Order: sequence, then structure tokens, then C-alpha cells
Amino acid sequence: MNDTPGWASPGSASSDGQNGQDPVTPGPAGPADQPRPGEPADGPAPSGPGPKWSKEQPPPARWPSPGAPQDTPPQAPPPPPGPGWGAPPPGGYGPPGGYGGQGPGGHPGWGGGGWGGGWGGPPPAAKPGVIPLRPLGVGEILDGAVSTMRTHWRTVLGISLTVAVVTQIAVILLQGFVLDDSATTDTLEDPSATTEELTRALGTTLASSGVVLLISLLGTIIATALLTTVTSRAVLGKSVTTGEAWQDARPQLLKLFGLTLLLPLIAVGIITVGTLPGILLGVAGGGDGAVALGVLGGLAAGVVALWLMIRFSLASPALMLEKQSVPKSLGRSAKLVRGSWWRVFGIQLLATIIANILASIIVIPFTFLAAALSGDGIGGFLDSSTGDLGWTFLVISGIGSVIGSMLTFPITAGVGVLLYIDQRIRREALDLDLARAAGVQDYGSGAPGPVPGS
Repeated sequence: MNDTPGWASPGSASSDGQNGQDPVTPGPAGPADQPRPGEPADGPAPSGPGPKWSKEQPPPARWPSPGAPQDTPPQAPPPPPGPGWGAPPPGGYGPPGGYGGQGPGGHPGWGGGGWGGGWGGPPPAAKPGVIPLRPLGVGEILDGAVSTMRTHWRTVLGISLTVAVVTQIAVILLQGFVLDDSATTDTLEDPSATTEELTRALGTTLASSGVVLLISLLGTIIATALLTTVTSRAVLGKSVTTGEAWQDARPQLLKLFGLTLLLPLIAVGIITVGTLPGILLGVAGGGDGAVALGVLGGLAAGVVALWLMIRFSLASPALMLEKQSVPKSLGRSAKLVRGSWWRVFGIQLLATIIANILASIIVIPFTFLAAALSGDGIGGFLDSSTGDLGWTFLVISGIGSVIGSMLTFPITAGVGVLLYIDQRIRREALDLDLARAAGVQDYGSGAPGPVPGS
């Protein structure tokens, strides 16, 4: 039986022994006008009354069986097949020109919207891993990042937890033993403090914040590098251990660190250049005009800096996955983002908001719990004059920060990698290479599925 759906009836294949005849219209049921073997050419003598075979036969559908009573009503032709295997659905498989319509010259055609209402669209794209191999929608990018964390949770959460714990322990030790803010806070709030004391206290505060920021930045860079490798393998449906991710990411860590430091330096430099005319005019005694010029220059420079940061936002995955240098990865990011700036900006902004909300849901309760269990209580925590909240506060709040980082690292890193892959699929047909690497057979021979979202 032929099981080809949609355009042929079951049992209509020539391999079923029908010799190409239409199964709906049966052929003659009587004997042929040829002598049987061993009989004379003029046929056997009639043994009794019976019908004679004539060369002019009635239509096949009205042919009575030999020997049947003559008053037997003629057989009615079989009804036409209903919708299903043997006939197209009502209205055809699509608009005119498709499977159920008419092509050029009045003949049934294959093109022109042939995937219409009968089948519900082309077959879906291959999905060997966490994303389908086609241009992605916003929801699919976010879902791919979460699916990577859920599918490969041992590696993903292991990397995030390890990096977060090491980073937070270093920050707690520095804040507890080295970066004591109590004396600095007292100096800054002392109205009788000299300019030299205020300058020294301000410098100490900035240095303390800079050291904490640098440690957090190092942890973020390591987690991003390792999770980039994990996400790129998850797209292919392949798992990777923490050791394998480290071996793959280690040669690029120094370059990634330089790239991560270079981007904020570029932004700070642009903003400094934008506000410099107002600062110079203020030094020269420009008054309110200098302030207005500085504000306008700073806003314009901020817009330019934001535009460049989004334009270079895919440089990190380009550097890690393509093994590029820092300048080439910046160029690759600019090429991939060109013409899609607003889309890239919107997706990254949405991912940042989601990650910050998730982190806040976890960190804020731990912070208030730490304040309640510390010596000064919540009132002392809310009092800005308290500079040292003690080890209890540092440890409990540090636990909350570890949990928050463990969950937000995979989201931010995963969205960046999947956004980079999506842009390459749209511009460079990377899905063909990904399908080949994932072992998908005959990929690219059919039409891609629809993209649910932009």
C-alpha cells in the first residue's frame, strides 16, 4: 500500500498490482475475447442458455456478472473519494497555483503559495540544540539562554557558582580587612575637615570602589568566557564539561579582559571630550552658559557613547568563538550590528532588565536579613552615617550576591552569544554550517519555517 499522504489514494501505486489503472473505476469483470489454452479458436460449445460475448460491450461500471439474473439492477459507480488521503481538502491545499489550484495553462501547479491552508505552513527548521537553526525571534533568544541553563545545568551552574563564590570571598575579605570605610565616612561627613583630608578620603573611597569593581569585573569576564563556549556547544546539541570549556576559553581570556576594559574607556573618553568645552568655559568664568554647554555636550557625547557600545556589543562572542584579535572582533561586531542597531539594543536592554530584576529579587531580601541580624539592625543599615556593618552583614549579603550572580551570569552571557549567532544566521547563513556541524542530514533543501517575532 502506498502511504504517501495528501496526493494519492492508499493502494494506487503500481507496486500493488493494479497495472496503472484507476482504482476508483474498475475494469471489465468478464473474460477476454481470446481462446483459452487447449480450446478451439471459435471457443467452447455452449452448454446451455447464457449470454453471448459481443465486441461492443457496455460501460465497465454497468457490466453484469456472467450468469447473473437479467433483472439484477446495474451496479452504481462508486462514490468519489472524500477528503483525506485520496482527495485534497475543501478549497485545495492552497491558493490558485498551489497543490490544489491551477497552474499556467489550466494544469495543476506546484508553486505560487502551494503551502497554503491545507498543510499549515512549511516544515519547521531543524533544532539540534537549544534554538532552531533559522533567524530567531526575541522570545527564542531569551528561551535559548534559559534552556541552556536548564539542559546543561551541571556545567552552567557549576561555572557560575564557582566564579561567584571566589569573587565574593575576595570582595568580603577586602572589605573586612583592608577597605575599612568607617574612618573615610567620618572624614567626609566632618564639616571641619580640611581640603587635604577630604581629598584623601575621597581618593580612598574611589580606590576601594575601584578594587571591588575590578574583582567583580574579573569574575564576570571568566564566567562570560566559559559560558560562551557552553552556549555555543548547546546550540549544536552537544554538552561540554567545565574543564573542556576552560581549555577552549583560556587562550582568549587576556584578549577578552583587554576588550572589556577598552569599551568603558572609549565611553569615558567620548563623554570627557563632549563635556570638555563646558569645563573650559567654566574655568574661564563662563557662568551659567558654561554649565549649559557642559550639560548639552555631555548628553550628546553620551548618545554617541551608547551608540558605539551597542555597535561593539557583539565583539566579546566574536572574539571568543572566532578566535579573533581585539581590533578584528570590534570590526566584526560593527559589521554584524550594522542595520540592526535598534533590534540589538532592544534585546540587550530587555535581557539586562530581566537579569537585574531577578538579581534584585534575590539580593534585596538577603541584604535586609543581613542588616536585621547585624549589630545595628535595619535602622543602622538605613543610616548612611554607619560606615561598618560588620562581618555578619558582609557574609549574609555576600551569600545573596552569590545566588544572584549564579542565576544572572548564564542569562547575560547566553543572550549575547545567541544574539551573535542570530545576526550571523541572518547575514552569513551560519545555520548551514551549524547544521553540518550538528550532523543534520539534508538541511537547507526545504523552505525555512516562519520566524515568530523579529
